[in-house]
Amino acid sequence: MVVATGTAGAAETAGTVLATDYAADYFESYSVVGLLAVVGVLFVAVAFGAGRLLRPVVPTPEKLMTYECGVDPVGEGWAHTQVRYYVYAFLYVIFAVDSIFLFPWATVFAAPGYGAATLVEMFIFLGFLAVGLLYAYKKGVLTWT
Repeated sequence: MVVATGTAGAAETAGTVLATDYAADYFESYSVVGLLAVVGVLFVAVAFGAGRLLRPVVPTPEKLMTYECGVDPVGEGWAHTQVRYYVYAFLYVIFAVDSIFLFPWATVFAAPGYGAATLVEMFIFLGFLAVGLLYAYKKGVLTWT
């Protein structure tokens, strides 16, 4: 750091040097992140390369056959899947999103000045979810057969 001696030119020079020091510190912090990213990519590349060099390569017809869960494949590759499994997954996602919105709502609700507005908004949100759940119940989606 340069200390100004009282002249205007020296003060301007000191300001320029300080700005340059800040820019150097700024880029130095990003160079550490970039170096870490390069080391990570090299680590993965070396691991994959070592695996390719060290593994035995002996292709046989049994190894090239389709394999799934220890059962030999029988029949065609197309299988029918029940739609209800997707509906259960969709309902799970809906209620997981519901819980994601409930936790921040609980923290904002306690803040001064947000009580009434957040309470009304959350009941509207829960009302939409209740209508969706009622619709799923009326369609018979929630009955396991």
